[in-house]
Amino acid sequence: MGLKQIYHGSKEYHQMVRLRDEILRKPLGLSFSPEELEDEKSDILIGAFDEEKMTGCCVLTQVSNNSVKLRQMAVLKNMQGKGVGETIIQFAENIARDKGYQTLTMHARDTAIGFYEKYDYKVEGEEFLEVNIPHHVMKKKLR
Repeated sequence: MGLKQIYHGSKEYHQMVRLRDEILRKPLGLSFSPEELEDEKSDILIGAFDEEKMTGCCVLTQVSNNSVKLRQMAVLKNMQGKGVGETIIQFAENIARDKGYQTLTMHARDTAIGFYEKYDYKVEGEEFLEVNIPHHVMKKKLR
């Protein structure tokens, strides 16, 4: 498995949008708007690949000069539980550190909290609804 930063508008980016749509949006009856995708031009886009096929991805969006938000983490259903998510998290944290960010934050679906807790993310605050499902803010200080 290879990991790399991908570029908005590239063929890898289009794979990423399809994967996120399939795993995160369609099950909720949602889709991406052109404006949402356009807003990702300044984000850090990360893909995990097996040969040419994307197996997982995430997006890092700057929140402040020292904080970045992990969003849209998705792994192919048949690859879940095989270390793809762990590898993506580690890669994303390293990129964030290299770019000088000190904190990584996210809005984690409640069903994913246990996964992120394994990598030292901590729940902050109360549950809230986002895309009509329960979420919590989670944060981690990057060393």
